[in-house]
Amino acid sequence: MDSVVSDVTTEPVLAAGIPAQPEAPYEASSDPLPEPEDGARDWQLDHTRAPIATKIVVAGGFGVGKTTFVRSVSEITPLQTEALMTQASEETDDLSATPGKLTTTVAMDFGRITLDEDLVLYLFGTPGQQRFWFMWDDLVRGAIGAVVLADTRRLTDCFPALDYFESCGLPYIVAVNHFEGTEVFEAEDVREALTVPPHVPVVIMDARKRYSVVETLLAMVGQALQATPEQP
Repeated sequence: MDSVVSDVTTEPVLAAGIPAQPEAPYEASSDPLPEPEDGARDWQLDHTRAPIATKIVVAGGFGVGKTTFVRSVSEITPLQTEALMTQASEETDDLSATPGKLTTTVAMDFGRITLDEDLVLYLFGTPGQQRFWFMWDDLVRGAIGAVVLADTRRLTDCFPALDYFESCGLPYIVAVNHFEGTEVFEAEDVREALTVPPHVPVVIMDARKRYSVVETLLAMVGQALQATPEQP
């Protein structure tokens, strides 16, 4: 028995009354290429390069200027966990040096700054009060170093941070935040008062001024590089 095979046509099926249209030749789009983003740097537009991201912790006593430090230098809107101070904290939080302080950090501050073409620093500010010290282990994990802020009116407040970073072996520097109207001390005088080792930099700075904070961070990065052994 002969089999019946239906013919399969390769011609396109056209709707009734609509003539076939010739295919247009392919042409590259003449639309202009998008312009680079305004203010973007070369390395940010190069997808084959990834920035080196590092983490730095900003620590110190209560009301020493950690939130101001992060806020004044961050190129993004900083993450802040500020809460209003209440009467419940009057017995534990000393406001004698900062009577106008109305809020306090209850978790952390977070900011970011690009120091070089592909060097990005992520800043994590720690809470200063002793009741929040349990968070320090998590905030410090993965950091290359720390900035310990000090207030010359309350130098003893930064001892816990100094002891912490000494015990865990994390490179750090001491940054004396000069408050307006307070006596100015030399860096070596502060070193002697805090018994800071000679290899640890001590700088005088103003947490309200961006350039001063940038110089402090550069000193911190330099200290971390010196403390890190070179890879073979």
